[in-house]
Amino acid sequence: MSNKTFIDDRLYDYLLSVSLREPEILQQLRQETAAHPMSQMQIAPEQGQFMAFLVQLMGARKALEVGVFTGYSALSVALALPADGLLMACDVSEEYTAIARRYWEQAGVSAKIDLRIAPALETLEQLLATGHANTFDFAFIDADKSNYPNYYKLVLQLIRPGGLIAIDNVLWSGQVADPQVTDNRTEKIRSFNQMLYQDDRITLSLLPIADGLTLALKK
Repeated sequence: MSNKTFIDDRLYDYLLSVSLREPEILQQLRQETAAHPMSQMQIAPEQGQFMAFLVQLMGARKALEVGVFTGYSALSVALALPADGLLMACDVSEEYTAIARRYWEQAGVSAKIDLRIAPALETLEQLLATGHANTFDFAFIDADKSNYPNYYKLVLQLIRPGGLIAIDNVLWSGQVADPQVTDNRTEKIRSFNQMLYQDDRITLSLLPIADGLTLALKK
């Protein structure tokens, strides 16, 4: 979601003009997704680039994604992984991920991505049950907000010590700071943010990039 809450349009455009180095395949995917009825679920391009930067900075080889949609974030991460890297991607939609698969194939990274079509909680629990605890370097959570605490609980077990979890939409278009907004999803995100703030198993940073991105480094 490209939400420019924190800077005006002119400054945002300038930021992109001197920072965004978006590969053509990612640009094509972003443009196609912009015409999708659920396009608001698309992450901002500078966020995709930032996550790819983190993956490269860490030297990550094994990554996890909860919530794929049309595959922009997965493609950003997969392009940043080494040739023998792996991204385990979780989603429930064959329809949305069919778009993702097409672009992954065009980009030549489909061999790096293991897409699991099933409820993500089931996939995460299965990974834990089959010996993947403490083995992932990087994870990105961007799925249904009501399950954020459940996803986080399982992903934290799958991430190795020193591994990084990135969590999207934690500022929720600014609604988390508005006491008059009390709908269920906003309250869930508020509660989740407080939970992470109090979790001494991680080192925490919440960044005002796009719709808010929390970084949780497992101690």
